[in-house]
Amino acid sequence: MKDYLKFYIDGQWVDPAEKKTLDVINPATEEPFARISMGSAKDVDKAVAAAKAAFPKFSTTTKQERIELLQSIMAVYQKRYAEIAAAITEEMGAPQKLSQNAQAAMGIAHLNTNLEILKKYEFEEDKGPTRILREPVGVCAFITPWNWPINQIACKVAPALAVGCTMVLKPSEVAPINAYIFAEVLHEAGVPKGVFNLVNGDGVGVGSPLSAHPDVDMVSFTGSTRAGILVSKAAADTVKRVALELGGKSANIVLDDADFKKAVAGSVFGMMSNSGQSCNAPSRMLVPASRQDEVIAIAKAAAEQVKAGDPNAEGTVIGPVVSEVQFNKIQGLIQKGIEEGATLVTGGPGRPEGVNKGYYVRPTVFANVTNDMTIAREEIFGPVMAILPYKDEEDAVKIANDTVYGLSGYVQGEPEHARKVAARLRTGNVHLNLAGPDLNAPFGGYKQSGNGREWGEFGFEEFLEVKAVLGYNAA
Repeated sequence: MKDYLKFYIDGQWVDPAEKKTLDVINPATEEPFARISMGSAKDVDKAVAAAKAAFPKFSTTTKQERIELLQSIMAVYQKRYAEIAAAITEEMGAPQKLSQNAQAAMGIAHLNTNLEILKKYEFEEDKGPTRILREPVGVCAFITPWNWPINQIACKVAPALAVGCTMVLKPSEVAPINAYIFAEVLHEAGVPKGVFNLVNGDGVGVGSPLSAHPDVDMVSFTGSTRAGILVSKAAADTVKRVALELGGKSANIVLDDADFKKAVAGSVFGMMSNSGQSCNAPSRMLVPASRQDEVIAIAKAAAEQVKAGDPNAEGTVIGPVVSEVQFNKIQGLIQKGIEEGATLVTGGPGRPEGVNKGYYVRPTVFANVTNDMTIAREEIFGPVMAILPYKDEEDAVKIANDTVYGLSGYVQGEPEHARKVAARLRTGNVHLNLAGPDLNAPFGGYKQSGNGREWGEFGFEEFLEVKAVLGYNAA
C-alpha cells in the first residue's frame, strides 16, 4: 500500500482540511494498493482561491512563455511516461500494451497538439473598425473520469494552460494515481503556483462544491449523463460556462456494400478494446437483416479471440472492468439481454472460464436485438456488443438516431455511400470504415451526450472568451 494523502494547492503538497481516506482497488486482484484523501468543500475553497489569485498574472503571460511551459511539461511527462502507464494498468486494469501505446500516449499527444495550435493561433483579429480579442475564460474546474484518465485530464489541462487559464482538477477517485503523477509533472516543469491545483474526492464532497463555486468561471466535466445533469444544475446559479462530454450508445451501420469480414471483425475488436469502457464504443452494430446469420458467424469468431485476463500477462487483449460496481452493473445488463429475448451469440454472465478473481467480464455478443431492448438503450460500458438487424437503409438511419445519445457513430461501406449515410446521423463524430481518432478533430456530442467540444482547435477555443473592442481601428 502506498499513500497519496496530500492535495496539490498553490504550488505545494498540503494536507486535507479533514482526515478521510479511501482505498484504491486494483480491479485485477480486488485488493487495495493505494490510499488517497477525500476532499471537502474547505479544500475546494482553498484550491479555487489559489487559482483565482494566480489568474491575473498567468492570463497575461506571452504566447512564447506558454509555448515554453508546454514544452517543459512534455519533457517531464516523457521522463515519467512508464510510471504513468503502469499506474493506469494498476488502478483501472488496462493491459500494459494499451496503457503504454494508447492510454499514456494520449496525454502526451494532447499536450503536443495544443502546443502546435498555440504556436499558430492568433488571439486578435480586426473586423472593420472593431478588434476582436480572444481571452482566457478564467478559473476552470475539471472533473474527469476513470476510463481514459490521463487522456481526459490532458485534453482539458493542455488547452487551458495554452490560453492562460488557471484550474482545479478533481480526477476520478476510482483511478486517481495517474493524476497525482501528472501534478508532480506540472510542478517539476515549472507551472507557476496556483495555476494548477488538484483535490481528490468524490462527486458529493468535491465535485458539487467545485461546480457551484462562485469563483469558478467554467466547469468541464466528463462522465455519465446522470452526473453531467447534476453538474449543470450546480453550476446554473452562477451562470458559469459548462462543457459536458457524457454517455454514448453509438450505432455502427454496416452497409450492404461493406467488406463484411473486415467490418464486422474490426468492429468487435473495437468494441471490446479497453474492456468496452469507452463512451464512443461501437456498441450497437446495425446489419442488413438478410445477412445477420453471416454477421453472427464472423462476430462470434472474432469475440472468441478476445482474451480477457491479467493486464500484466503476455497475450491479454482486455483486462478487468474497473470496479465491483461496474462489474455488477454489466452482469445485470447481460442478464437483462437474455431475459428480454436477445440471442446470446457468445459470452454471457459470469467471469471468463478459469478466472475466479478480479472484475473480469466475458466478451459478449448478442444478436436479434431490437432497439427497444435495455441492452440497446442503456450504456453498458463493458465488453458487450448488440447486433440489430435492419430492413433497409432508411430503417438503419432511423434506428441509429433513435437514442437519447449522440456522441459517436460508425458507418462502413463503399466510401461515397458511407459519406452520404454519415451526413444523416445525429451525432458529434462519425467514423467511416473504422477510421481511428484524430486529435485535431472536435470530440463531443449531440443530445444527452453533452455540449461543447474537446480536442484540437475546437477544444482550444472552449477556454476563450470573445471580446469586441469597437472603434479600435476608427480613422
